Amino acid sequence: MLEILEQARKVAQQAEVFTVSSEETPVQFEANRLKHIQSKQASYRALRLIKQGRIGYAVTTKLGGGRSLVDMALETAQFGQPATFDFPPPTAYPQIKTYDPEIESVTLEEMIRLGQELIDMVRDYSRDIVCEAGVTKSVISVSIINSQGGQANYQRSVFGLDIEGSLIRGTDMLFVGDSESSCHPFLQAKSVARRVLTQLEWAQNRASAATKTLPVIFTPHGVASALMPALMTAFNGKTVLEGASPIGSRLGETVFDNKLWLWDDATLAYRPASRPCDDEGIPSRRTALIEAGKVANFLYDLRTAALAQTKSTGNGSRGRGSLPTPSPNAFIIAPGETAFEDMVQDIGEGLVIEYLMVAEQGNILGGDFSGNILLGYKIESGKIVGRVKDTMVSGNIYQLLKQVVAVGSDARWLGGSLKVPSIYCPGLSVASK
Repeated sequence: MLEILEQARKVAQQAEVFTVSSEETPVQFEANRLKHIQSKQASYRALRLIKQGRIGYAVTTKLGGGRSLVDMALETAQFGQPATFDFPPPTAYPQIKTYDPEIESVTLEEMIRLGQELIDMVRDYSRDIVCEAGVTKSVISVSIINSQGGQANYQRSVFGLDIEGSLIRGTDMLFVGDSESSCHPFLQAKSVARRVLTQLEWAQNRASAATKTLPVIFTPHGVASALMPALMTAFNGKTVLEGASPIGSRLGETVFDNKLWLWDDATLAYRPASRPCDDEGIPSRRTALIEAGKVANFLYDLRTAALAQTKSTGNGSRGRGSLPTPSPNAFIIAPGETAFEDMVQDIGEGLVIEYLMVAEQGNILGGDFSGNILLGYKIESGKIVGRVKDTMVSGNIYQLLKQVVAVGSDARWLGGSLKVPSIYCPGLSVASK
């Protein structure tokens, strides 16, 4: 990396070298049985430089041959975006635990046992359920060095378990599923299986929903599928700069219910989205986005922060082969004090939404969403009485979250980058066949 950086410094005003190496072992199950096992290794190196006020960029999967990488980056610089920022100088990074060496000692036999155990626990409910499952362990190494003296290195381990089950009876199709992930290995499937079995219990009977406005409880999965895509877009500094965010000009204003608190945080120990710095070498931090309903901040990388005349929030992220762009690390909605069961008991007639399908088909920038309820339940007289089918909901998240009845005490991690509770909203438009 240092050799490439030195070569780039001779032909450009500033330069940065970013290297990622990963080793992943996924164990996949299909139709209730082990399907395949893989071990995948991947590496890539990216060079970003600033020459005559413009950004040049090149990426390669061959970690040698630095001269060709420099030449490619130089060629793109003449057509590159204007650079209105500097790469970060040397700085202290927070000490965040993201790597557990025990993850590498988990054997394939243990991973196979874990996946099969999860499937068997779900199928104990019904032998007609067809399951797909996955158990994955991975180790990722990241290195960043730049011409300003900035330098960062860290390792991250990730262990994940997921399952999807389908139960088809005639024309009735039921889909259930859940997942769990951590930087630690875990060799028990009971918590994931228990949540899937709860879905199956609630869906055991059929119920019908009326076409009208009904109170709705979004479970954590429901919040993730229906509400979070629009929020993530609205708080993105790039969207704000483009003038497309409906809250971009409302910094400091009350836009949401005062029960809502939202932040982005990459500093939590042993969470898959955590890291000591972002992909540009900016130290990780906790960034408040909603404080008691008020818009508190937006998420920026170096480039968008410079254009907005502010500082990066440590949210520069890049996919394989791409330039950095602002992106959430881990979105977290603060839990409330209301138990899920108490929310249900408060409703005479309403819905629980677990999964909403194709919610992003609405005007996501404006906060509109609509979609079919892939998995949801009917509430009657304070009790869940069965699963609803052929039911669609639609609404606007800014109207919906302006008045929240309650925020649940049941906040949980979904994947490695989202932690949300259930949210009880007073009314949502429902259409049923």
